[in-house]
Formats: sequence, structure tokens, C-alpha cells
Amino acid sequence: MSEKNKKVHKTKSFQRRQDKYGYLFMLPWIVGFVVFTMIPFVMTVYLSFTEVKQDIRGFNIKFTGIYNYRQAFFVNTDFTPALVSFLGMIIPYTVVIVIMAFILAMLLNTIVKGKSVFRTIYFLPVVVLSGPVMYQLMNLNPEVEGQVNELYYTFLIRMIYSYSPIAAGAMVSLFDNLSIILWYTGIPIVLFINGLQKINPSLYEAARIDSATNWQILWKITMPIIRPTALIVTVFTIVQLGAMDTINPVLVMIKERTANTSGGFGYAATISWIYSLIVLAIIGAAFLLFRERKIKETHKYW
Repeated sequence: MSEKNKKVHKTKSFQRRQDKYGYLFMLPWIVGFVVFTMIPFVMTVYLSFTEVKQDIRGFNIKFTGIYNYRQAFFVNTDFTPALVSFLGMIIPYTVVIVIMAFILAMLLNTIVKGKSVFRTIYFLPVVVLSGPVMYQLMNLNPEVEGQVNELYYTFLIRMIYSYSPIAAGAMVSLFDNLSIILWYTGIPIVLFINGLQKINPSLYEAARIDSATNWQILWKITMPIIRPTALIVTVFTIVQLGAMDTINPVLVMIKERTANTSGGFGYAATISWIYSLIVLAIIGAAFLLFRERKIKETHKYW
């Protein structure tokens, strides 16, 4: 065997050993994923096509086909309105949180003095607004609710209401749940700052030498480079908002049906799957929105 072949053989052997060590370290996670995620995942799919009842002998499972799905969409008068309410919450909230987090991250990234202090201040709601504190803020007392409802009578809201009652209601809802928006901008701000700091400053210097404006620099340099981070922030926000039962009526319904051991497991699995598929569709739309786009004309920059 020649020296070159020996080196190639040693390299492959080293790579195989590294792969084995990597899989060995991943083994606890793989076992946990299979036992606690994959098996329940498959069982949930199966239970969504069944009727589950409990008696003194245990659980009786009866295959019913798409009966549960028909019940969810055409019989149950609560599920579809809850689903529409969830969509009306998740889409505008995600847009507002991502845009606000990006703007605040841009501002914080330009600060030279006191940068750590301001970052801590904006991240503080993530630490403070948790557990009992967040529960109290989400369950407003009548006086606070009355103050929020007074927003309907402000000049700006009345003017928007005259053109679009839906837009006015969405704006009041955003003010009503401002604590949620502040809570969920903390981690996205950190992620956006991390992405902004990885941009090579020489790109900005070259752009300014070529007489590029700040607006052009934002759309031609910052936005394309920060797009993967924006995708991560969007997916994180969608999942986190969906996991909050105080604003997600579908999640409340799933928990109630799951707690009904006399026959709610099959239906709970059904609405869980419908909900999961809709969330996956929203995440898929986010992937399409932030996907890499091919530049047709590479000789034009500004």
C-alpha cells in the first residue's frame, strides 16, 4: 500500500471513529426521541381515527375512520370558531413581534455606550413575566379591562374603525395583550442581535463608498443576511404563542378533551392533529417567505 493510500485509509478510519463517537453521544437523545416523541406521535395518529372509552377493564379502542374529523368540522360548534380565533391571533401577533424585535435589535446594535444595560432591560420581561406574574397580567381585573376597552373610543381607533372594523379590533387586541408582545420580543431580540453582529462591517463600508443609502444598505445587505435568523425567530414565535393556553382556545379545548377519560382521547387526538397541521402550514408559509431568492442581475447592487 502506497503512502498516499495509507493516508487516505487513516483519514477514513479517523472519520469513522469520529462518527461513532458522535452517534454515541447522541444515543441518549435518540432513545428519548423514539420513546417519548416518536411512539406517542404514531399513537396519536392512530387514536385520531378511533373512539376511546374507559371502563373497569381499561381502555376500549374502536376504529371509526374519519368520524372524529367530521365531528370536528361539521358537528362541533366550538372547534371551528376556536380555530379561526387562533389564526386571527397567531398571524398578526407573529408579524408584530418579529418586526418589533428586529427594529429594537437594530437600535440596540448601534448603541456603543450602555449596550449591555439596554439589552438587559429589553430582555428583562422574559425573566419577570413568567409563572404567576404572567398569569395575573393575562387575567385582567374589570377596571383594567375597562381602561383597555376605552381604546375603542379614541380618535385614531374610531378613524380606523370607519374604514375597517376588523383592523380596529386587531389593533385594540394588540394593545390589550401588549404584555405578551413584550414578553416574546426578548429572545427574538437576542437572536437578531446575534445575527446582526455576524455581518462583516466591511460590507457596509464598501456600500457607503459606492454611495449607497441607509435604506439600500438595509434591503441589499442586512435583510438578505439576516433572513435565516428571521426564519428561526418566526418559527420560535409561532410555536411559543401556540403553546400558551391563555390566548389559544384550541389548546384549551385539546386539554379539556384529553382530561375527559370517559371517551375524549380519540377526539382530542383528532383536533390535536388538525391543529398541528395548521401550525405546520403556517411554518411552511414562513419558510416560503424567508427562502433564499436567486438574483437575476448580479451586476447591479443599488
